[in-house]
Amino acid sequence: MAMAPIKYLTRLLVAIAFLSLLASFTDAHEDRQVYIAYMGNQPSSQYYSTDSHLTLLDRVLDGGSSAKERLVYSYTRSFNGLAARLTREEKEKLGGEAGVISVFPSRKLKPHTTRSWDFLGFTRDLQRKQSTGTDIIVGMLDTGIWPEAEAFSDEGFGPPPSKWKGVCQNFTCNNKIVGARFYIAPDASIPVERSPRDFNGHGSHTASTVAGGEVKKASLSGIAKGTARGGAPTARIAIYKICWSDGCDSHYILAAFDDAIADGVDIISISLGGSFAVDYFEDELAIGSFHAVAKGILTSASAGNYGPYRGTVTNVAPWMLVVAASSIDRRIVDKVVLGNNKTITGISINSFPSQKKFYPLVIGDESICVEETTNTTSEGKIILCCDGLYEAGAVSSGAKGALAVISGVDSARSYGLPAVGISERQGKIIRNYIERASRRPLSRIKKSRAVFNPGAPVVALFSSRGPNPITPNILKPDISAPGTDILATWSPKGLVSSYVSDRRSVKYNIISGTSMACPHATAVAAHVKSFHPKWSPAAIKSALMTTATPMSPSRHPAAELAYGAGQLNPKKARSPGLVYDATARDYVNMLCVQGYSTRLIRLVTGDNSSSCPRNVNVTTVDMNYSTMTRYVARGQEYQAEFSRTVTNVGDPNSTYGAKVASGSGLDIVVIPRKLHFGELNEQQSFVVRVAGRPLSLNSVASASIVWSDGKHEVRSPLVIYTEHELWS
Repeated sequence: MAMAPIKYLTRLLVAIAFLSLLASFTDAHEDRQVYIAYMGNQPSSQYYSTDSHLTLLDRVLDGGSSAKERLVYSYTRSFNGLAARLTREEKEKLGGEAGVISVFPSRKLKPHTTRSWDFLGFTRDLQRKQSTGTDIIVGMLDTGIWPEAEAFSDEGFGPPPSKWKGVCQNFTCNNKIVGARFYIAPDASIPVERSPRDFNGHGSHTASTVAGGEVKKASLSGIAKGTARGGAPTARIAIYKICWSDGCDSHYILAAFDDAIADGVDIISISLGGSFAVDYFEDELAIGSFHAVAKGILTSASAGNYGPYRGTVTNVAPWMLVVAASSIDRRIVDKVVLGNNKTITGISINSFPSQKKFYPLVIGDESICVEETTNTTSEGKIILCCDGLYEAGAVSSGAKGALAVISGVDSARSYGLPAVGISERQGKIIRNYIERASRRPLSRIKKSRAVFNPGAPVVALFSSRGPNPITPNILKPDISAPGTDILATWSPKGLVSSYVSDRRSVKYNIISGTSMACPHATAVAAHVKSFHPKWSPAAIKSALMTTATPMSPSRHPAAELAYGAGQLNPKKARSPGLVYDATARDYVNMLCVQGYSTRLIRLVTGDNSSSCPRNVNVTTVDMNYSTMTRYVARGQEYQAEFSRTVTNVGDPNSTYGAKVASGSGLDIVVIPRKLHFGELNEQQSFVVRVAGRPLSLNSVASASIVWSDGKHEVRSPLVIYTEHELWS
């Protein structure tokens, strides 16, 4: 018997030794992952090709496979870089090579999932005043497009402009959809064809919001019926399909930017992002959009869907236009009628027909409400789910419908069965009815309908808030635009709801997200570009921001950190009076302030004459931005100064006076108080000095500086804020 413990101990030691050997083998043959090596701009004196990237990889690979086998993508058209499958050790070696700015893992990004234009006052008559609109090409980086949709008809369009260099891969383009590319690994296993065709719906939705033609009697199964139209219907579309059923690979996002810039798009729209903000040169959207802005191309991006918490905005580069989501004056509601004739109104997009008969109403258990199940005790019944709803469980249980208690939600969504989203208070009322009913509790669910929403616009709870976690003194998001309950074109192959077995097929769908807000801003940027084709991306962005409609801080605890400059105003954007302009060099100076070296700046720009001044006297608060933002320590008095330069794009001979609007106890001085212009494109500078009393944790003190000539009002929000709690 004494030998038994020794025998077991020996076995244990052998097992430990085996596991150690296995661990060392695993470490030595670590699973490779895709890394992106960013190497800046293509310098004018030297062209980097795929061959040069293969040579670079050969120097860092540890063996086992060739550089050609490891290379995933080579970026050579608009900037310099590569994507390759590497071990961690190889990644570190590549990062030490001359000319490499950053090496970072490719990540999976997700899409930030028409009444809106009428709500913004952007009538069809105003849209038709795009004299050169058909020359504007918008690059859509998304899930593709459904070309047969009526919104994408090319009736009335001539050939694309001669500048266009795009192609159509495995896809038939027309004079509306002038380019279509797709990006996926050659060995990827996918259930759909390899083409730019949209099998999701998200890409068709965003593209039609930007540039879809007018379609009458559009609706989701009769809900929100009306005329659907994009904001820039005379613009053309170029499609770059980067997202598939498993998400959007960042190395292909960069590939799409590389192509779109070289193809000749005028505006880029990208409604997706990561789950948090990252360093600019480890951020595929920031990298791609930087090279776009250097070529005169504005990138419009979604803010993210991680609100209402502060510091959750995911796209934050100052050269991008970043868009928050707000409500419109239409809500989609649904009603459940209880057996006691009480009607409760909730929010959901229920396109199933109204139930004519009552069904038994029961409290659903966790196995049905939050997970897929074989439990059939709810078959033929409507279930009350008190902690949200995973509809696969409800559908597989055979339920006739569901009432889902969802807290902190202010926008409707579709489910894979008749369902109504209700508040916690409404859930208690229904539970009380079930538990106390003298007869068997019953209910029936009606089909959704659209109702007037008098409180709009309000920033959606899901919309990500600032402050900017990378550059705290640059306000993000920049602006707010309609992003809740938006009706637009859908792919008939796309899911109507998130239930994967939902077999309904529709031509239009109603969804919410900053993904829906972004294309609204993109469309207005295209509209402005059609009138001012020579304006810089910064000038176009300034036009949208300084003409935005102010929103109410009393309805938004985070104030400008939620809505930026305010609500998008298409009617005023093309004639802003003054603009805050900036060039790629201005953004480079900002990067110098943030600590980037001259070596990196030269690589980024591709210009060996670029350098960071030894004594940089410009701070990020002096970046010529349309908003003025300053982070201050809590509990201390503060002072800040902002230097700005405006360019006259209004009347040649004009005088603008400064008005200060402040309700936050800020002491603000503007020097000078008047700006005189004698010609177009003349520039004048001014300084804003602000001081204030100590602020507490989670505080935002805001004001606005408005320059007015009696015809134009050029408004710049001024925001002072303190640190925030993580989940505030």
